Amino acid sequence: MEAIRNLIERTSSSHLALPIPSREEMNTIYAAALRAPDHKGLKPSRFIEVSGDGLEKLSNIFSSFAKIKNPDIDQTKIERYKKMPYRAPLVMVLVSSIVENKKVPEIEQMMSTACAAQCILLALNALNYSGIWRTGELSFNKEISKLLGLDDNECVIGYLYIGTDTGPVKNIEGNNLQDFVSIWD
Repeated sequence: MEAIRNLIERTSSSHLALPIPSREEMNTIYAAALRAPDHKGLKPSRFIEVSGDGLEKLSNIFSSFAKIKNPDIDQTKIERYKKMPYRAPLVMVLVSSIVENKKVPEIEQMMSTACAAQCILLALNALNYSGIWRTGELSFNKEISKLLGLDDNECVIGYLYIGTDTGPVKNIEGNNLQDFVSIWD
């Protein structure tokens, strides 16, 4: 029953601080992630952990992206991009490494990485950590992939911001299942 409770009570948090999962806990989290659906066993998911001094490197990449996107950008907006990685003590870049396959289209491989991300969020919750998945213009973008040093077949599908939840407890109402489920008898 504890596993089911974890599934139906998980919430995202944007109030994240230290501590972050230990290396052993991260290995468990990755083991869970790699159990995501993966048609033909192509293993399209890759993860880049960014913490400590790495956050500054990611900050510089984000600000470089902002300048490339808009050469006339003002310093205030550049600072906004620079601060993004510091929303949490650990940022995980979610990467889909697309493998050419007639039976498994690119979108399905990206969905596999998305499923892996959900497994990560559930594993974090089970280990008493929290996270939030962020996307936006820094995802699904060839320029950001290039700045991150990814291969041509790789795509960032999002970022997980990870840490310990320091925000107020969220009480999210349950969903009315009839609004989402159709049953064909």
